[in-house]
Amino acid sequence: MGCAVAISITTAGARAQTAGKALFESRCAVCHGGDANGGEFAPGILNRIVNRTDADVAGVIENGLPARGMPAVKMEAPERVSLVGYLRSMRLPQHGGMIPQEADVRLAGGKTLHGLAVNQSFGDMQLRTPDGRMHLLRKEAALYPEVTYREVTSQTDWPGYDGTPMGNRFSTLRQVNRSNAAKLAPKWIFSLPNTIPLEATPLVVEGIMYVSSANECYALDAGSGRQIWHYQRAHTKGMEGKANRGVAVAGDRVFLAIDNARFVALNRFTGLLLWEKEMADPKENYFATSAPLIAGNLVVSGIGGGDSGVRGFLVAYDQATGREAWRFWTVPGKGEAGAETWNGKDYAHPGGATWTTGSYDAAANLLYWQVGNPGPDHNGDDREGDNLYSDSVIALDPATGKLKWHYQFTPHDVWDWDAGEPLLLVDTVWQGAPRKLLLQANRNGFFYVMDRLTGKLLLGKPFVKKVTWASGIGANGRPVKTENQLPSVEGTKVCPALLGGTNWWSASFDGAQGLMFVQTIESCGVFFKVPEAWEAGRGFTGGNARYAPGDPPERILRAIDINTGKIAWELPQTGGGEARSGTLATAGGLVFFGEDSGAFMALDSATGKMLWHFQTSQTLRASPMTYVFDNRQMIALASGSNVMVFGLVE
Repeated sequence: MGCAVAISITTAGARAQTAGKALFESRCAVCHGGDANGGEFAPGILNRIVNRTDADVAGVIENGLPARGMPAVKMEAPERVSLVGYLRSMRLPQHGGMIPQEADVRLAGGKTLHGLAVNQSFGDMQLRTPDGRMHLLRKEAALYPEVTYREVTSQTDWPGYDGTPMGNRFSTLRQVNRSNAAKLAPKWIFSLPNTIPLEATPLVVEGIMYVSSANECYALDAGSGRQIWHYQRAHTKGMEGKANRGVAVAGDRVFLAIDNARFVALNRFTGLLLWEKEMADPKENYFATSAPLIAGNLVVSGIGGGDSGVRGFLVAYDQATGREAWRFWTVPGKGEAGAETWNGKDYAHPGGATWTTGSYDAAANLLYWQVGNPGPDHNGDDREGDNLYSDSVIALDPATGKLKWHYQFTPHDVWDWDAGEPLLLVDTVWQGAPRKLLLQANRNGFFYVMDRLTGKLLLGKPFVKKVTWASGIGANGRPVKTENQLPSVEGTKVCPALLGGTNWWSASFDGAQGLMFVQTIESCGVFFKVPEAWEAGRGFTGGNARYAPGDPPERILRAIDINTGKIAWELPQTGGGEARSGTLATAGGLVFFGEDSGAFMALDSATGKMLWHFQTSQTLRASPMTYVFDNRQMIALASGSNVMVFGLVE
């Protein structure tokens, strides 16, 4: 038989039993809902049992989960068997999946794997062994039952939102390059049902892809798109339209921010909840959408709500236990350093949210985060001063959360130009000398180069043509503001518009060329201010803004020379300026990005020449990533409610 594999599969409780149905309806449905997908008093069951054996599920019924509020349910052993069988029968296969089955798999060389086959098709199997590990298997022979499987995984991962904690979205992969990019083609697609357009970047760790939407996360076989597990909880009332921009992975845990400012840790092989923490009270207008960041043995998360008058903060948790290690408030408390930059009654609802993902330099032992706008957004009459640390980059000690340095891009912001844009940490030769730099193309229309160890500003120049609010950055590092550019009751035209010269979508950097690739917008807006009082559950903008009449926004991909701030090349796009997709640079001489019309494109990073495109027919709101699976480089992008993965034609 050689490498033949013998597979023996047994299924417990595959048929729904009449007795089990009666037990469920009398003992379980009142809390978990009649379809077991969640009720008023308890979450859904079906997605939680998919990665548990029958014995595991029976044990939960018998013993309960006291720490999570589930009491023990007393019944005889035969009744538990009937109930588990009925629960199994209720779970319909998803995405071509199957009801999980216990399996014995003998591999080449005599090795045998025993575990739970959480999914299986004609050509693959995803098997979780009793040690909790996931094994991704591929069938090599066409005939059943005499089939041969081999184990596959990834060789190069994408373990964080920006690939690495440095945030520069550059991959050293070069299997896909200038010479063969035209041969890219779709490899697989996974659709997330009942979700708004995705804004998350998928992660890949040891062959498993993790992709999230609001309050849910899927684990997929990164080579085939087959579902391994799915974690989900109900959307918080009033937050149904909130996005989620991704998860973080460390060790055996996946970390996910929940819409109502809660934070959870899941087992990355099973999707089971390990711990949960409340970051803030949603009744105070807090919410959460950003991907967390791993920093040593901590996981760091920001919060949203800056346009609703929250007081911003960062919070760090111990990955293993969920213990809060520290909390940094982005607006100083009364009497603290920086509080003197707030004068007026609106100090109680100051903004300064931390709604995008920061960066981390392990070698320098510094954590960097971008801080949002002050509130109310467009009316600064009752918050005189610079309003620290709004619109700033802050550098913190990752172990303690203590501030090391800060730089404020837009003092006393009244245009909602928060500093939520990506912070790229790069080690490169800058103007002839090796430097450790921090780069940001800011929403206010200026490009900044800083020494990331000291916070010293090295360069500040416009990267868009339409900038009217300031004439430049002075020698003291502060913007030289122009007259008559403040929002007014009758409306004031200001450039750039509310969305900014760029925004939260990802940027990337190619050190070999010294170029940073940024999706920019040329636009102007009309800004209005109104008096407004803070209320729970409502926005706190103190005005509004709209695009200037007769001046539609134009999306342009630009390559910025970081040594000079000049534009090396640019690519104007076709569309209404609504795309939110960022960039990915690779050592293959490529820049991948989502174009304004919905096309996913690859350009020559040196010249901007288009080499490949694929029309998704979606308004793209997520940024691409790349990884190697089974020795083949793959490129992935979330498009609409789908994850699309591309590779070279074989």
